[in-house]
Formats: sequence, C-alpha cells, structure tokens
Amino acid sequence: MSAENFTVRPYPEMWAALDMDVPRFDKARQMLGEVYGKMFLGQVNRPDRMAYFDEMIAEIFGRRVEELLAAKKEGKPVVGTFCVYIPEEIVVAAGGICVGLCGGSQGSVPDAEKVLPRNICPMVKSAYGFKAGRICPYFQAVDFVYGETTCDAKKKTWELLDRLVPTHVMEIPQMKRARDKTLWLEEVRDFKAKVEEVCHTSISANELAGAIRVINDKRRALQRLTALRAASPAPISGKDALLIEQIAFYDEPVRFAREVNLLCDELDERIGNGVGVVPASAPRVMVSGVPMALPNWKVHNLVETAGAVVVGEESCIGSRYFKDLIDESHTAMEAQLEALTDRYMQIDCSCFTPNDERVDQVLKEYRASGAQGLLHYSLQFCHTYNIEEIKIREACEKEGIPYLAIESDYSPEDVGQLQTRVEAFLEQIRG
Repeated sequence: MSAENFTVRPYPEMWAALDMDVPRFDKARQMLGEVYGKMFLGQVNRPDRMAYFDEMIAEIFGRRVEELLAAKKEGKPVVGTFCVYIPEEIVVAAGGICVGLCGGSQGSVPDAEKVLPRNICPMVKSAYGFKAGRICPYFQAVDFVYGETTCDAKKKTWELLDRLVPTHVMEIPQMKRARDKTLWLEEVRDFKAKVEEVCHTSISANELAGAIRVINDKRRALQRLTALRAASPAPISGKDALLIEQIAFYDEPVRFAREVNLLCDELDERIGNGVGVVPASAPRVMVSGVPMALPNWKVHNLVETAGAVVVGEESCIGSRYFKDLIDESHTAMEAQLEALTDRYMQIDCSCFTPNDERVDQVLKEYRASGAQGLLHYSLQFCHTYNIEEIKIREACEKEGIPYLAIESDYSPEDVGQLQTRVEAFLEQIRG
C-alpha cells in the first residue's frame, strides 16, 4: 500500500441504509484517504506491522461498521462513548462493543454551529456535528451514546444530542474524596443496569471478570508500546503511535491487543538492531494535554515534519487511557465493580480539583520517555486544560524542561504560525 494508491474504501449502500448524507460523506472519505496517504504512508522506514493499522483506516467506515451492525443483529449492545471514564468493561461483559465518538475534524463543526455556540470546545462541536449532519457511520450505528459531565460544554450538549440519539449521561464527580467514590460507584451500577436493559440480559461476575482481563490486556499492550518508544533512536514515529492509540477506541479489543503486541515484537527487534525512524540525534518531544481524536494529527505532524520525534502522549487518547489496570483478583460482582471504580478514579483529567497528581504524572512520563522537551496542547475554549497548563508550565520551569504551550482548534488556518513556534522550540532543545 503506497501513499499514491491509498484509499478509505467506500460502502455507499451500507451508508444509505444507515440514513447518512452519502454524497457529502463520500467527499470526506476521499479527503481522509488523501491526507492519510501523504501524512502516514509517506513516512520513511516505518515498521512493517503498521500495515494492519493502515488497513484499519482503509476499512474504518466499512468492515468495522459491518462488525458493529452484526453485533446489533445478535442483540449485543453497541455503545458510543466520548470519554475514558466510561467503563467499557461492562459493555464487553455483555458481549457488546464500545466505540469512540469524539470529533477530531473541522468538517463537522459548521453543522454543530447551526445549533451550538461558536465559542465552545471544537471537539464537542465536531462530535455533535457528525450526528447533526449524518456524516458518521458509527453515530448512526450505535444503540445509544454515553456521555459524562467532565466539562460544561459537554454536559449541556448531551441534552441536545439526546434529541438526535438516545444519550445516557454519567455524572463524574469533580473531586476524589470517599463521598465522591460512593457517587461514582452508583453511576457505574446505573451504567451496568442500562447496558443490561439494552441487551436484555444480566451480566454475570464471570463475564465481567473476563471483560476486565480483555481490556486490561489491551491496556498492557499499549503500555508495552509506550515503553518501547523510550528507546533511542525511536523505533516508531509519534504519528504512528498516536494513530494506534486512536484506533484503540474503534477496534475489537482482543484483535487489537494481538496486533499491537506483534508490532511491539518487531519494535523489540528494531531496538536490538539500532534501527529507528529518525536519527538518534533528532529532538525528542513529549506531548501533554487534551485528547487528540481521530483524525486530529496536527501537532504530531508539525513536530515530526520539523525533524523531531514525539515519544509520548499524556492525554486521554494516550497514557491517561491505559496507564492504570483493574485488579483482576476479585470474583464477586460487587467487589469487581468497586475495583473497576477504583481504577477509573485514578484517571487524572483536568476536570478534577485539586489535581496535583496530573502534574506529577506528566513529570514521571516525561522522564520515562527520554524526552528533551514538553509540548502542552490545549484546544480553544477548553478552560480546564488551559488553566491547568499554568501548573504544568511552572513544574517544567522548576525542572528546567524546555516547554511550549499551544492552543489551537481543528482548522488549518494557524498551521503556519504554529510551525514557526514549533521550529523555535526545537531549536531551543537542540541548543
């Protein structure tokens, strides 16, 4: 598969059956294929095992959607999610599928702005616009979507989204005291009841135990990939690693973990042979901050086209999703749900106060990655991350870490300005 002949494959009949705006969506499909071919397949010395993930993108609007529709026919729940706080283990325990619906494209934002304010998070607008414009097969295929209350824009948008697709909202407490865990555990129980209602079944403790192992295995595979990226020279590009982290929210989890581990086997060999995607002298950058939903590759592309390599993502689409595992030792349902809640409470989203543990985690991951500079990425109007950036910056200044903060949206209008800033940042690293 080459950059010139890569295409995201069309499935117009299936899309029509899903009541999509097929002509408009097909144009977006073609654009995605062109961008992906140039940005990813044009890279030099990529690992051979990236072929699987290239194929996932080629079939992202086709074969994977067919798998969702087949699951629905069997009475299994298909749940759309917007946040790493949603306990996907419960959906998997019911035989169902979780699929990420966060928006990472500028193309759907105008649809959202017909209804939503312009001055809110582009990720929220992009996600809502995909449904409002009928230009996302995943949104069209789900039984219901599961929102959460991690920010004001989200929790108010879910009220409007519920008019377009059934939307169940999970309240995420904004602190991590004992009383907050009690609330969180009740929300997890409610989610389990909702999934059981949709699929007309009762989830057993054995089924939940099996699902916990499946999702832990997926996270273990991603942890392994992250650890290998610390090698010098870097055995895989940051763009490819980010792509894998994005696909983690779409792919079947057992298959995904197997393919990530096969890729890691290849990376192990590369490291042993001193093979990298860039010279060992290339600046190494870690990115922290907001989620980078597919196809948002903007920051990584800017950094890596300037001759550096991204070696880690402290992000919800990144380490925040997979750094913590659930205790697998419990066999009783209530103990399993408590262990699950304990694990999800370790996620350090900027919605929490206080949130010093995130600052500590950023520094921990920075040291482990072998990075030489930190780039903090915020989306416009994402108030929690934009304000928490102050504490990340202060911590980097104290540690003497080269630092750059970027605030952007999904449009290409600021690429030139950002490119200049990124290049100056890399010069600072190079000394």
